[in-house]
Amino acid sequence: GATAYVSLEPCRHEGKTPACTRALLASGVARVVFGAADPGAESGGGGAELARAGVEVVGPVFDDLEARSLNPAFHHRFASALPWVALKLAVSLDGRIAEREGVRTMLSGPESAEAVHTLRAGFDAVLVGGVTGRVDDPLLTVRGGVEPRVPPVRIILDPQASIPSDAALFEATADVPVWVFTRDDASEAELERLEAAGASVHPVPAIGPHELDLGIVLRHCAVAGVGAILCEGGGRLASSLLNGGFIRRLYWGVVPRILGAEGVPAFPNVVGAEAAGLDWVPAEPARMHGDDTWITLDRREA
Repeated sequence: GATAYVSLEPCRHEGKTPACTRALLASGVARVVFGAADPGAESGGGGAELARAGVEVVGPVFDDLEARSLNPAFHHRFASALPWVALKLAVSLDGRIAEREGVRTMLSGPESAEAVHTLRAGFDAVLVGGVTGRVDDPLLTVRGGVEPRVPPVRIILDPQASIPSDAALFEATADVPVWVFTRDDASEAELERLEAAGASVHPVPAIGPHELDLGIVLRHCAVAGVGAILCEGGGRLASSLLNGGFIRRLYWGVVPRILGAEGVPAFPNVVGAEAAGLDWVPAEPARMHGDDTWITLDRREA
């Protein structure tokens, strides 16, 4: 006799778990209200199945933008062969991400750092560029009070295969995999060194001396089962992802500091407003984490 409220239309197929429609019917629920229609050819249509069985069904009650904003990676996979990619950057008031080139700079506060671990836990992979991997030496794991269902794969784009073997990334490769993408003409000795350090190494074509073909990198990730990627920098990688039209969501943290003219810009190589994806819509209200202001924006679809 109860009413069940669910964000996504109950599925009607058996995949990794049995059909939600069968569970609802077995429970005796009398009414189901759902937010977004399931876009899957096999999984969709659960609302109609419940209605045929005598359950009162109301939905979808979200419009298209609400549906995609709530669960964007899920909906994206039905429309694209590439992973859903989000970019997270903490920037100063003057749009800088570090004090100078090659200098590790802790911009955001501890409250933001804690929120980032919660954010990471919802993704299949966390991605950084080679410069960030060397300068910041990040661990890229989920830590603190949140426990991910599956720890996100740690991915580094390192065209020259030059990240040191003692980098923090290699501390826990048995528990959390590390993938290193390099140029397909990188030194064989360097590739063997990275594999010995615990990385899974993936040579791919390059489009310049310091840049890999991001489309091929993302297709490789999709084939390997990575559906959602959180990119955490740096600026050159962020610019390339924006220029290629790969970024779908932006987590933008504004820190109340000014770094000045020597600071590293957030987007040093963006090639114009259209490529930069300046047409964005808010995905959720702005949030304060300590003194830092975080806004979440989704790229407006055509």
